[in-house]
Amino acid sequence: MIHAGKKNILGIGVDAVDYEAAVHQILEAARHQRGFTVSALAVHGVMTGVSDPEHRYRLNRFDLICPDGQPVRWMLNLSASAGLTDRVYGPFLTLKLCKQASEKGIPLFFFGSSQQVLERLSTSLKERFPGIRIAGTRPSRFRKATPQEIEQDVHAIKESGAAITFVGLGCPRQEVWAYEMKDKLGMPIISVGAAFDFLSGNLEMAPPWMQRMGLEWFFRLLKEPGRLWQRYLILNSLYCFYSACQLCGVRTQTLAMENAIPPQQKMNYG
Repeated sequence: MIHAGKKNILGIGVDAVDYEAAVHQILEAARHQRGFTVSALAVHGVMTGVSDPEHRYRLNRFDLICPDGQPVRWMLNLSASAGLTDRVYGPFLTLKLCKQASEKGIPLFFFGSSQQVLERLSTSLKERFPGIRIAGTRPSRFRKATPQEIEQDVHAIKESGAAITFVGLGCPRQEVWAYEMKDKLGMPIISVGAAFDFLSGNLEMAPPWMQRMGLEWFFRLLKEPGRLWQRYLILNSLYCFYSACQLCGVRTQTLAMENAIPPQQKMNYG
């Protein structure tokens, strides 16, 4: 089990953590009914905080930021000698948590994506883990929610009896939602990006060899070039540039964890 604390990766506090430690912390928070925010960040997720001081503030107040992408893990190892042999990939973290939850009888809630994806996800997870307790699901509205709708969502999740909520609204909407819901829900909230789509079979995962080499972004770019070209070609280049600056000891305001601004208003995503 490895958890060497938070390390500064381009101004974001990313935890030098492995699967075992991440799962342990989340289950402990669930056992104690404690608000506990988690996100699995790849390059895109890190860069949302680099480019937006308000979002950097949110991310740096998460209880656990896992190194989802290989380039993020590489930076942890290069800049902080973390010694991580694997990333903590959102879909696999979800599966490991679901396995433990099914064995321990911990009820789960899934928030976000479409109703069709949630139905496929529920079916897939029940086939993998026959004892899993899915307390409820709720699809995204794909827009900002009203205060009344937010309260309805909170009520539905708490009344379901769930002890852990997975949120798949896409980055950065899911991190905003988790940050704003932490005190309202009082349970672990796990932001897992496209995990719902991958585990439901709605999206195809990159081959394992591409994942190991940090080429998952290239696989997804080939699948959805029109939607993802800007994210990967521009943000990946900026990530490499800022990483080189950090490794060379170049200090900039962009790379400072303290250079963050408290959000001026709630975003109320749903």
